[in-house]
Amino acid sequence: MAALKHVGRMANNQRRVIVAYKVLPGDPEHCVVVTTENLEAGDHDSLIKLVESASGQQADDLATVMMRTQLSDGSNMLARFHTTGKMVKVKTADVEMIPNQNSSIKLSDLNEAIAVQRGVTVNDLAVTGRDGKTVQQSTAPAMTASEMAAVAPSVAPVADDGVITDESLAAKFRSDADRLSKEAAALRRQAEELVPTVKKTTAKKTKASA
Repeated sequence: MAALKHVGRMANNQRRVIVAYKVLPGDPEHCVVVTTENLEAGDHDSLIKLVESASGQQADDLATVMMRTQLSDGSNMLARFHTTGKMVKVKTADVEMIPNQNSSIKLSDLNEAIAVQRGVTVNDLAVTGRDGKTVQQSTAPAMTASEMAAVAPSVAPVADDGVITDESLAAKFRSDADRLSKEAAALRRQAEELVPTVKKTTAKKTKASA
């Protein structure tokens, strides 16, 4: 089986977790994980499928893909896991990443290795927005070329108790909506430059002349 990113376990009890945020802004010693054993069967399958997907493996932080993923009932994966307490803030030193059955590395050590490779600090792995709190996805290359980070929208900050607040999540959704609206407008302009839209009046004139 190919190596997988985002898969880990708690060092103290070996419970499996999926790492959603590997570093928190201003708090490089903590991360946010999803406790898989407490998930409903359908939600568990959806999460694992996402982890194994191309988009999941291309993402530096899985949460940036979770926020764009729907569960079987149509609810947003990131929002559902947040509101049901499945996302927990823990120390990176307490999480062991297990990309395959034959190897493991503490998340704290992995973050250090990535930071050294990029020539930055561990805190820099969580790129912050203007408010100094909102996490944004880095576009710098990950450990290998095949793990190039996907360009993704900002994600909600995490409170000290390890739970993303409703206020911050709502602010993130509004920010994402504005960003997507601007991106859609830009794409429409580019499409028009490539192939201008044929107006209906032109079609009517052609029909009349025929």
